[in-house]
Parts: sequence; C-alpha cells; structure tokens
Amino acid sequence: MGGTFSMPALADTLENFEFSGISAFTPQQVATLAEIAETIIPRTKTPGAKDAKVQDFIVAVVSDCYKPEDRDKFMVGLADVDAKSQAAYKKNFAKCSPAQRTEVLKKLEAEGMEHRKSGKGNHFWFMVKELTLAGYFTSEPGATKALRYVAVPGRYNGCVPLEKGQKAWATS
Repeated sequence: MGGTFSMPALADTLENFEFSGISAFTPQQVATLAEIAETIIPRTKTPGAKDAKVQDFIVAVVSDCYKPEDRDKFMVGLADVDAKSQAAYKKNFAKCSPAQRTEVLKKLEAEGMEHRKSGKGNHFWFMVKELTLAGYFTSEPGATKALRYVAVPGRYNGCVPLEKGQKAWATS
C-alpha cells in the first residue's frame, strides 16, 4: 500500500535526484509539517504520523529529491499554511488546536481541488498529503502497527474478505 501511494510522488523526483545533504527547513517549518502530518494521520489505537517521524521523511524527500521548482512550490505552500492559520486564528499552524488545524487543512484541500480542476498542475496539499501517506505506511510503526505485516507473503489470494475492524495487509 505504501508503495502504491509513493510511486507516483517519487517516480519523477527520483529521476532527477540531487543529494544536497542540507535541509532548507527551519525548526518552525518542521514543526508545522509534523502537525500537518499528524492531522492527516492522528494517533489513535495505532501510532500517528509524528510517532513515525513522517516530518523527517518529508524534509528528506523535499530537500534531496524534489526538483528546484517543485521544492519552491512546496515551500511556498508550507508558508501559506501558516499564513492561513495566522489570518484565521492569529497563531501559527503548529500552535492551533486540532479542530483549528483540521479547518485550515480542509480549506487547503478545497483550494487544491480547484487548482487541480483548472489544470494548473500539482498543489501543495496533494504533495504534502502524498508524502505523509508514503512516509507513514513505509515506516516501521505504519507498516507493523497500522497494517498487518508479513515479511515474506504466502501465496496470492486476490479476493479475501476482511472481517469488521481487521487491518489491511502490508508486505515487503
């Protein structure tokens, strides 16, 4: 499942891989990313995005794999999240309540949908959401606590009914 989410996001970026080893993210931006990711995948009975350190994954991919123009688009979008939070709640996104964060991200998602419908290409919302899912479901907590993990899968059963509350499967 993690591979399914991450392949479209990483296919183009890995093609143009440039390792810088230097993060252009400030501690405040990393805190904002952590809260965005945690709002998308909160801690419940299973670990959340912050438990999986998804923000570190996002920083690494954006810093070391994104093309400069995509990295710039991402950074502008990240700044816009704090600007929207400041305008609505007079505080940075990371300092907002969970309900306030959800409202900011709902507005961002609506903008992203309009952006996509107009054919303007990828929007920050879809970038950060895709990276959050890829980072979480390829992490140890995501793959072993949120999904059922089988290191070496058995035979392929394409149509297996799931019981109510049963976790989906993750394989390596």
